[in-house]
Amino acid sequence: MTFGEQPAYLRVASDLREKIANGSLPPHTRLPSQARIREEYGVSDTVALEARKVLMAEGLVEGRSGSGTYVRERPVPRRIARSGYRPAAGASPFRQEQAAEEVCGTWESASEQEPAGAEVAERLGIEPGERVMRTRYVFRDGGEPMMLSTSWEPLAVTGRSPVMLPEEGPLGGCGVVERMAAIDVVVDNVVEEVGARPGLAEELLTLGGVPGHVVMVIERTYYASGRAVETADVVVPADRYKVAYHLPVR
Repeated sequence: MTFGEQPAYLRVASDLREKIANGSLPPHTRLPSQARIREEYGVSDTVALEARKVLMAEGLVEGRSGSGTYVRERPVPRRIARSGYRPAAGASPFRQEQAAEEVCGTWESASEQEPAGAEVAERLGIEPGERVMRTRYVFRDGGEPMMLSTSWEPLAVTGRSPVMLPEEGPLGGCGVVERMAAIDVVVDNVVEEVGARPGLAEELLTLGGVPGHVVMVIERTYYASGRAVETADVVVPADRYKVAYHLPVR
């Protein structure tokens, strides 16, 4: 096989990737061995090995101890819809995230006070070391972990108020907008920045991914008259979910 300027291992990986995509190599099929790749494509052992590494890093194949490398079953991405920051009265954060009335998800959470690190302080517009309430969430759909979130709220805003703990008190489990309104803080803007990166080991352990899997990270910050009152990192497995935005036209 004649290869162009692209490195040989990428051309081999691309051809194998196409076979996986078109069904020539269906899920649970054993990937051609290193010797078979070398023979079929006329490449060296090093090239064949690197091509297999590319497919593994992309999450298309997985190694099975003592058995070989197999094509992974690719899930059909499910949608997480986001439609602004004004939920219906009493809506939970999970329902707000998914914006779908039929969703009946569950979540676990834990809140703890801590000094704000440099990055969180910058996002909240406060000094590093100021006290914040950090809340970590694991969201589940049908028992399956599908989203992680860590939020930070400045205690200068919520401290010693009924909404200091996001998941406890009279408004526990309600959205940020409603909770802030209860202490006369009117949220009037929200900014979300969406990016992607390899998942951290602890994230993938919780979400059920494997090393190298990519996650989407939504950095969300709520504002009231220009002052940040909450910021959060929402982490979603990129191979299982996609984020859809439904924004009102003003």
